[in-house]
Amino acid sequence: MVRGKTQMKRIENATSRQVTFSKRRNGLLKKAFELSVLCDAEVALIIFSPRGKLYEFSNCSMNKTIDRYQNRTKDLMSSNSTAIEDVQLEKEYDSFSMTKKLEHLEVCKRKLLGDGLDLCSIDELQQLERQLERSLSKIRSRKYQMLKDEIMKLKEEEKMLLEENAALQIKVISESSKKQESNQRSESSNHEEIMDVETELFIGPPERRSNNNNNNNNNAFL
Repeated sequence: MVRGKTQMKRIENATSRQVTFSKRRNGLLKKAFELSVLCDAEVALIIFSPRGKLYEFSNCSMNKTIDRYQNRTKDLMSSNSTAIEDVQLEKEYDSFSMTKKLEHLEVCKRKLLGDGLDLCSIDELQQLERQLERSLSKIRSRKYQMLKDEIMKLKEEEKMLLEENAALQIKVISESSKKQESNQRSESSNHEEIMDVETELFIGPPERRSNNNNNNNNNAFL
């Protein structure tokens, strides 16, 4: 039969609680004995029942084990206290060191800006000069690099604009050519229509057409 899982809470029934205490107490005492024998460990176990009755087990002197426990606890507390003090001292030293570094950086900053140079020696002034020259060289190098990048960018934009302009010119020439061809076709069509009209007006041999023109002129003179 499978045993159900016991809930870790106070047993309300007094009889069940007493039975469970007796069973678990005997099991705990047995485990303590086995641990001391199998592992050669110094074990001391103290149990007080709900009614105040004492149950204990020790594979050696109970008082000796308790004294050893108390001494060990004092040593741990002392070592922890020392460790805490060391940590605090280290933090204070780090804070002091950081403050000194910040003050030194502030003094260097003022000197680089030209303030507080009256108390500087020749060597310090030369060192500041070299530092400023190195900084100026880096600034110029960075400026030239930025200008170079900007010029390359402008050249790429110029190339793109030239390509777009060339494409637009080709498009304009193509449209102009198409328009010219259309005009030529239109003029040719108009010329053919005029020829057709003249052909319809003058039908017959050329001699007859000349006689007709002379008669018309004589009539007009009369």
